Amino acid sequence: MAFVDSVSSFLWDYILLFSLVGIGIYMTVLLKFPQFTRVFPAIIRLIADIKEGKDVKDGRMSSFQSLATAVAAQVGTGNIVGVATAIAAGGPGAAFWMILSAFFGMSTIFAEAVLAQIYRHETDSGELVGGPAYYIRDGLNNKVLARIFAVLAVIVLGLVGIMVQSNSVVASLNQSFGIPSPWATAALLAIVGIILTGGMDRIATFSEKVVPVMAATYVLASLLIVVMNINSLLPALQLIMVSAFSPKAVGGGVLGITLQQTIRFGVARGMFSNEAGLGSTPHSHAVAHTDHPAEQGFIAMIGVFISTFMICTSTVLVNILSGGYDGTVSAAEMALEATVMTQNSFVIGFGNLGGAFLSISLSSFALTTIVGWYFFAESNVKLLFHDKKFFVVAFKIISLSFLVIGPFVQPDNLWKINDLFTGLLALPNIIALVFLSKQAQWLLKDYDEKMLTGNLHWPKISELPKVRSKKA
Repeated sequence: MAFVDSVSSFLWDYILLFSLVGIGIYMTVLLKFPQFTRVFPAIIRLIADIKEGKDVKDGRMSSFQSLATAVAAQVGTGNIVGVATAIAAGGPGAAFWMILSAFFGMSTIFAEAVLAQIYRHETDSGELVGGPAYYIRDGLNNKVLARIFAVLAVIVLGLVGIMVQSNSVVASLNQSFGIPSPWATAALLAIVGIILTGGMDRIATFSEKVVPVMAATYVLASLLIVVMNINSLLPALQLIMVSAFSPKAVGGGVLGITLQQTIRFGVARGMFSNEAGLGSTPHSHAVAHTDHPAEQGFIAMIGVFISTFMICTSTVLVNILSGGYDGTVSAAEMALEATVMTQNSFVIGFGNLGGAFLSISLSSFALTTIVGWYFFAESNVKLLFHDKKFFVVAFKIISLSFLVIGPFVQPDNLWKINDLFTGLLALPNIIALVFLSKQAQWLLKDYDEKMLTGNLHWPKISELPKVRSKKA
């Protein structure tokens, strides 16, 4: 575990810290800052589509269903426990870098979504399937790298990641309600099993009904705590900004924190919470029914806005305003309490009811993440085994088995293994985004040109700019 931890730290502290932020900045400039011009019009169109209630063929998702499934995966324990860990280890200033990384990540996730759309496939059963492994294989013409990504995705999303989430759910239910671990595990297994046996349609239905309620309830509860402590809001924002650039200047527990630590924890946890560049959410955006790939790219950007700008920011403000984050103790001591920091903050705000509410929220977030991640992993199983039903069913059984094992594994070890494999998963995807970035740019330009004529239709792959070499 010491070896795993050291490799993971090097990966996140240096390679991914610069490559994820770098690809985000590069795509932002290449796409001409779509964060300012594309997100809110996309929200308006999405609301109109929801009101209209457009039906889609079996084996596909609506834009809203694909967004809900993506957010289901994005919004997990990282948005509560992960964010608390970031400000405990990196100080309140980590929140600023977390939001900044999410801003650039919106451009990255646009590129992931449009490439997943254009290189998706239809299986023999009529279902759409796609994701980074598919645009690596067909866009880069590199089958080896595609298979490496697919294998890592199966491990990260379908096995280790599910263990992390089930571990968090069972521990939270046991701590808040005294539910014995075996009973909590059995209940979780039953719920997840029922959802997964229904295939894509049941996953989409579950996501579109549960995720909006879950996210809205958490944000509203957090907003209540902000209102209850409104006099402390401006000082809290000032604390975040000052410690973002000079963590030693705020004194107290932040004295031992360097600027590099502040940036590292903010960026790493920000990327982990919204998954921009990691290669997970493109699997759901690939199966969305749209008139043009760019439309789903705009929808994908909304997911980052929800997961980081709304939910992660809510967690930060709750912890600082309620007093859950204690700046008078050392960063090392605070880091030890990070896993229960947010829960303590809600207890301070709402009493024992607040602790119960957070436990339910954490369980809901983890449950939706399990469902979303399994769906993403299954897409890669289909690529590896050419959509053979036997292997898909076998993987479902194996994945549910890992869900049962998760609560009995040491949480720290699980998180270390998860961090390592998640970092490795991002590398093939980042390589693909660099080589295929011009194609994402061309798809955005193609969309704008067709919008002017009022005649949106699917672009031809043959018209896409070619990558630098026949085999990248």
